[in-house]
Amino acid sequence: MKEIAAVQARLAWMREARIWPNGRRYLWTDAFGVVLLVSLWQERHDDRLLRECEWVVAEVDRVLGRPRGIRIGEEPDRDGQYFHYLAMWIFALDRLGAIDPRYRQKAIALVRDIHPAFVVPGTGVIWKMREDLSGPYPGFGLGSLDAFHGLVVYRLLDPAGLAPEIADLKALVETSYRALTITQDLGLGMMLWMSHFFPDEPWAVLQRARALAMLDRMWVDPPGYFCREPTHRQVKLAFANYGVSLGLQAVPAHGDRVRRLNAFFDSYRSGDEYDTNAITHVMACTSHFPGRFLRPVVP
Repeated sequence: MKEIAAVQARLAWMREARIWPNGRRYLWTDAFGVVLLVSLWQERHDDRLLRECEWVVAEVDRVLGRPRGIRIGEEPDRDGQYFHYLAMWIFALDRLGAIDPRYRQKAIALVRDIHPAFVVPGTGVIWKMREDLSGPYPGFGLGSLDAFHGLVVYRLLDPAGLAPEIADLKALVETSYRALTITQDLGLGMMLWMSHFFPDEPWAVLQRARALAMLDRMWVDPPGYFCREPTHRQVKLAFANYGVSLGLQAVPAHGDRVRRLNAFFDSYRSGDEYDTNAITHVMACTSHFPGRFLRPVVP
């Protein structure tokens, strides 16, 4: 989809309401927002978008940056560091780095900072770490998708320079992809998105087919949304559906369902904080205009 006018209107409303980019920092949302601004800049060539994008990166550094890595979010209960948030931020810096190579160097430096803390070769990727990366966050284990996420973004960023780190993650993916079954909406969307960068590799072929089959079981029609889990058909989250939309557009598959869920969530109100949370609206923009989230089409 490429509904740029609608995306720009929503972005203007978010700025006016101080939701994003001038609201509280949250690394996942900021990563999506940076890619959105890069995508809009490439369409409009309006340098104000690029300056705003660089301002977001500087604010993330100022508010969330730590001596090693980046905190989850600004609010008090968003302490610690998630590998998958960092991986998405690394992807965002890589997209911005296509315009200014300094941001790619920044992303590479971040990989080298966090990788030894999160990745246990031969075992897995720790899902959440303490904020100073001194050890795992109490009560959390290994992330099932994190090795895939890291493998994709590291390879896009610097396949030669990050070869040792890539080898760690490739080995983890190789040992886990056959047994992995994802049942959560956003996880399925992200797996579809990851799979489209290296679509012919065995892990991508298997996980793409498995994700599409699982999503078939989770489509609720009418009214037209993906439920949270196959056993929770009444539970629906807008931002998670927008993540599924990104995955479906990346593959690509079920364009009709992408249009239906966008139409449904354009007017849906959950009645809770998600109605005004930045994650809902920034990811909505991505669903209506994936832009640089998608691999360039080779003629």
